[in-house]
Amino acid sequence: MDFLTLFLMYSCSVLATVALLCICWGTEESFLARSANGASQVLSSVIPTQLQRATQRVLHRLFHTRSCLFVVLHIALQAAVYGEYTWEVFVYCWELQFHLLLLLLPYLLLAGNMGGFILCSRANPGIITKSNHASLVKTYAYDGVLFQKGIVCSTCNMEKPARSKHCSVCSVCVHRFDHHCVWVNNCVGAFNAKYFFLYLFTLTAMAATIAIITAAFLIQVVLLADAMHGTYIDDQGQEHAVEVFFLIQHLFLTFPRIVFMLGFVLLLTLVLGAYCCFNLYLALTNQTSNEWHKSRRYGCSHHPALQRHDGQVVYKNIYSKGVWVNLKEIFKPLTALERKKK
Repeated sequence: MDFLTLFLMYSCSVLATVALLCICWGTEESFLARSANGASQVLSSVIPTQLQRATQRVLHRLFHTRSCLFVVLHIALQAAVYGEYTWEVFVYCWELQFHLLLLLLPYLLLAGNMGGFILCSRANPGIITKSNHASLVKTYAYDGVLFQKGIVCSTCNMEKPARSKHCSVCSVCVHRFDHHCVWVNNCVGAFNAKYFFLYLFTLTAMAATIAIITAAFLIQVVLLADAMHGTYIDDQGQEHAVEVFFLIQHLFLTFPRIVFMLGFVLLLTLVLGAYCCFNLYLALTNQTSNEWHKSRRYGCSHHPALQRHDGQVVYKNIYSKGVWVNLKEIFKPLTALERKKK
C-alpha cells in the first residue's frame, strides 16, 4: 500500500469523523456551522454560480432530506474497522496469548450497538399527531421563554406542545425534540432517546476498546523486540538511539493498516467521548440539544422567566427535577398523567 493511498484513506476518515461530530452535535448555530458559513461566503466570490448551486443542492440532499447514505457510510466504516481488527489484530493478539474475553469484547459491544441502532432508527421518536396531541400538550408546562403557549406549527397546523419542535427533514413535529441524526436516519425524541443513548455509548465503547487492544498489541511488539533500546543508522551513516518518532514510523511501515486503524479509532474515541459527556450533561440537567442551543441566547435566573432591569428576558430550566428523576425521564418518558401527580 503506497503512501498516497494511505494519505487518502486517512483524509477520508478525518472528514467522516468531523462530519459525525457536526451532525451528532445537533445544533443549528454551532461554531463549526458559523465557520462553514464564513468560509462559504469567502469562496462564493471565486466559485462559479452554477457550481455553487449544484453544491447547495447536494448539501441540501445530504443534510435536509431523509437519506440512507450516512447509514451506508456508518455500516461501511464499522465493517472496515472490524474487518481489520478480525483479520490482523485479533489473530496477532491471540498468538500473543491475550485473554479471549478481552478480544471478544468488541464483538459484544457491536451486538449491543447494532441493537441500539436498529431500535433508534425504527422507533417512533414521538411524532405529534391529532390523536395524541391533546395528551402531549399537557405533558410539559410552557416556560414562557423557550416555549410559549399558542404557537401553531404552520406545517402541521397544530399548536406546538412545550419542548417540541418541527423537524424539517422528517416534516413532522416531535415531542421533546433533541435533534435529527442522519447516522440513524431518524429524529431523536422522547420515545427513542434511550435507544440513542445505547447506540452512542456502545459506539464510543467499541472505538475505545479496539483502540486499547490495538495499542496494547503494538506496545507488546515493541517490548518483545526490545526496540526502545536499539539503535539505527541515518542517511549520513551516524548511529542514533531509537526515538519515539522513529519507532512510530517503524510500526507504521511494519503494520500500516493496523496503525492507520488505531489512529482512526483514537480520533473517533475522542470525538465520541466528548459528545457522550455532552449528552450525559444534557440528561442530568433534563435538557435537549435543541433547548441547550436556544437557551444560549439568554442569561440565567432563579425564576422561570424574568425581565431584567434592562428589559432582557433571562431563562431558568424549569424541567430539571434532580439527577435521578432527570435520568429516569430518559428511559421512561413523562406522561400527562404523571405530571398531574407531581
